[in-house]
Amino acid sequence: MQGRRRRVRHHVNPFKEEFLDTSPQRLVLPPGPIDVELGCADARFLFELDSAQSARPGDPRTSYVGLEIRREMVERVNRRARIEGRDRLRAIFAHINHDLPTLFAEESLYRVFINFPDPWFKRAQKKRRLCTRELALCLCGLLVPGGELYFQSDIFDLALDAMAVLESTPGLVNTAGEWSFLRHNPYGVESLREVRVQEKGLSVWRMLYRKPGRKPDR
Repeated sequence: MQGRRRRVRHHVNPFKEEFLDTSPQRLVLPPGPIDVELGCADARFLFELDSAQSARPGDPRTSYVGLEIRREMVERVNRRARIEGRDRLRAIFAHINHDLPTLFAEESLYRVFINFPDPWFKRAQKKRRLCTRELALCLCGLLVPGGELYFQSDIFDLALDAMAVLESTPGLVNTAGEWSFLRHNPYGVESLREVRVQEKGLSVWRMLYRKPGRKPDR
């Protein structure tokens, strides 16, 4: 049927050969802070952040970048951004576990968001989980002093595994106290998954880590 939207896979194996050569280049972004969402899907979270900032005249303009391994979602996000005139928001086709150091310079990111990553429940699939020690160390190097790393999931086991990684990563400090979750979303905007989870009355496990230091002037 003409005009029918193509179905997008919810989960993809990041270790499949077709995803291991994304060939990214260093992103060239306008001056100002950079916020990144890892596995952005439809990027509702970033669109909401951009809208909230636009409502505060005088704030420094932030660039919002969503990294996504599903090309179809990347195309949809960028199409919406063009239609709505979101000149500082874009999605990039990238393999998060490999491409971050190529895409971004050291100490260049102000905030990194990991919203409801794939849970990979089966024992043999747990190696596919996004939040690894290697990723945490990489993100710590990419964050500016005072930069933030935010993680949330509706799967307690997954959130606890991520917390174990982040608590043991030098250079990251849990803003709620060691081994503690946040009670509320500190940003006032929600991903689509977060909306649906809360509509069902389910719990969301959130954590916010900060790299010690003072953020540079914007």
